[in-house]
Amino acid sequence: MVVLAMVIGLAVSLLVTCGAVLRWNEVRYRKKGLPPGTMGWPVFGETTEFLKQGPSFMKNQRLRYGSLFKSHILGCPTVVCMDPELNRFILMNEGKGFAPGYPQSMLDILGRSNIAAVRGDMHKTMRSAMLGIVSPPVIRDQLLPKIDEFMRSYIDNWGGRVIDIQEKTKEMALMSALKQIASIETGPVSEALKAEIFRLVLGTLSLPINIPGTNYHQGFKARKRLVYILRQLIEERRVSGCYHDDMLDSLLKIDDSSRGKLDDEQIIDLIIALVYSGYETVSTTSMMAVKYLHDHPGVLVELRNEHLEIRKGKSREDAIDWNDYKSMRFTRAVILETLRMATVVNGVLRKTTQDVAMKGFTIPKGWRIYVYTREINYDPLMYPQPLSFNPWRWLGKNMDSHQHFMLFGGGARMCPGKELGTVEIATFLHYFVTRYRWEEVGGDNILKFPRVEAPNGLHIRVWDD
Repeated sequence: MVVLAMVIGLAVSLLVTCGAVLRWNEVRYRKKGLPPGTMGWPVFGETTEFLKQGPSFMKNQRLRYGSLFKSHILGCPTVVCMDPELNRFILMNEGKGFAPGYPQSMLDILGRSNIAAVRGDMHKTMRSAMLGIVSPPVIRDQLLPKIDEFMRSYIDNWGGRVIDIQEKTKEMALMSALKQIASIETGPVSEALKAEIFRLVLGTLSLPINIPGTNYHQGFKARKRLVYILRQLIEERRVSGCYHDDMLDSLLKIDDSSRGKLDDEQIIDLIIALVYSGYETVSTTSMMAVKYLHDHPGVLVELRNEHLEIRKGKSREDAIDWNDYKSMRFTRAVILETLRMATVVNGVLRKTTQDVAMKGFTIPKGWRIYVYTREINYDPLMYPQPLSFNPWRWLGKNMDSHQHFMLFGGGARMCPGKELGTVEIATFLHYFVTRYRWEEVGGDNILKFPRVEAPNGLHIRVWDD
């Protein structure tokens, strides 16, 4: 009885203490004018619920508090915005009380000079440098031939095998990026970079707790090793003086007197940002496109016919050119519909640089605003029958110029690499659907939040067409 009384007493004490801590944390952030919401635990906030429950957590909070509510996620007091008009206003008005607001883990791991974090003149400089190496003329004349050559070679031996398409598209996106950026082919350097980039990606969506074993710790260590490898690569380029005709060459050859001149740290952060953003979006969208095409045979027939028409008059080894790519109207529609349905990007983060009035509330200076764009992808007013995979909805309606179209972000931070990513996915699909047929094996599960992934892989049996 004494032991039982002690256990009950400890349990009650623990409950009272937990309740007091939660209450203290709520009072701590109870400022006049803030939107309603809950803040969770000190330091951790509601990060666990956010990462584990994802969209259901957001929907439940919206039902309780409306489309603008406060929370504490990824180490920051945050206001979540699920209102399409407000989201557009925030994205279109950077510099008027809003700035990039990515979590500390992402800033530490991607670098202080990464294009998603810098603002003002530095953002203009970094964006100009990036646009200079991924502009449509550069893609047409320099990058598409490299992408085409790589894709043909990469998928050449897939017939007659069971493959994990998630693993393959991850490797494909990374190796294609390394080839375009620094002419890195398969070998020891690419393997070393691949291992570090995989760790880096996991660390960007984590609490900034630098303890061995945490994703943040692993990601931060991966960044240090990546920086070391890239510094060596830059020094080797300068010493050798050899011409490689790649993105790194272009960045190093910007004239010293030019306003767009970047130092080595900025070049390294730009390269890491290019690899990181391209790896995530290209690999995931490619995997999910294969999944949706398998599940919707009518879409696959239409897509394959478009690409077989392009192959007419070409041999197996003939490359596709810019005109071929621009003729892929249905392919582009499939890519956009995949991005919408899979919601590869759930939203973006901003930070207030002053007290900001929004919808009758006041967001204090220094708070994060999570511009949560996921829900607009399933808005029946914008996308009739939103849960249906229907690429035809994108044909002839200019839906990608709609004011609430946010698949690539918005405002001054619209994704500068969107065309390059589309070219890579389209080229992959071109060779995949004209050379192979496939079926899923294993019934693998796919998670949609916080990132789209198949925890056990997505396995398909491939055979030659």
